[in-house]
Amino acid sequence: RTVRNPHSVDRYTGGSSSGPAALVSSGLCSGAIGTDGGGSVRIPSSLCGIVGLKTTFGRTDMTGVVCDAGTVEVASPLTSSVEDSVLLYSALAGSRPMDKLTLRPSLLCVPNLVSSENSKILQSVKVGKYTEWFHDVPDNEVSNTCEDALNLLCSTFGCQIEEIILPELEEMRTAHLVSIGSEAFSDMNAHYQAGRRTEMTLDTRASLALFKSFTSADYVAAQCLRRRIMYYHMEAFKKVDVIATPTTGMTAPKIPPSALKGESDYVVSAKLMQFIFAGNLLGLPAISVPVGHDKQGLPIGLQLIGRPWGEASLLRVASAVEV
Repeated sequence: RTVRNPHSVDRYTGGSSSGPAALVSSGLCSGAIGTDGGGSVRIPSSLCGIVGLKTTFGRTDMTGVVCDAGTVEVASPLTSSVEDSVLLYSALAGSRPMDKLTLRPSLLCVPNLVSSENSKILQSVKVGKYTEWFHDVPDNEVSNTCEDALNLLCSTFGCQIEEIILPELEEMRTAHLVSIGSEAFSDMNAHYQAGRRTEMTLDTRASLALFKSFTSADYVAAQCLRRRIMYYHMEAFKKVDVIATPTTGMTAPKIPPSALKGESDYVVSAKLMQFIFAGNLLGLPAISVPVGHDKQGLPIGLQLIGRPWGEASLLRVASAVEV
């Protein structure tokens, strides 16, 4: 069933962690756990006006959550505030010895959000912004609201905005699709080959049919692109501490009646997923923070992307944005 958005019940909550997002946004709980393989924590958080933290790949235990071959998905918190995100992230971080995906990261570090040193630390923060990409959205109300939030952050705390360029964004989208699609089909292949596809919804079957068409050569090419695009981002991180974008290219779209039993609208999906690929393909930490509403009262989220294992810095800046 399609989950309804608490801000407007005739609109999408976003996928795939739509249930946790709706629960937190409705005030039924202050935090929940979702998985983010293609923006599935950040997108519903943005559409529902809550905080969604996508952790660095390997930071949280994924045993039993995704297939062993998965390289894009992580378990992450959806919360009512950045402070709650810090608490839930602290509980989630770490791994068990049998976790085959862990990268054995360094000890967990979280920011002290009530420290008197925060203002001094934030003064040295440089926020990267690729203006052409930032404003490449169907609705300028989204990008303008996010830009206003960045300008307020800088004027209040003394942060600096640095112009950056991130090449091959379309190639990154394609590499992510091939990676997550191939890994999803690998996980589902046994059920698919056993003839159980008739038990799946039509939208799932359509997606798996597409994923099945990817070859091993396609997957290898995607990994070559992944390495090159990681280089571009790490070059950007030599100049800046975080990269800022809108979380989604639009606010929550309306649910057509025909979609209530399952739907794959790739045009809408492309707009919602426009800015999320770096977090998943490159394994970077990223967070969506609510920064306002459009004229219809629908939430708008600002995304901050950090260096690998840089959750502490990301949470500190996100907390300042939230204020």
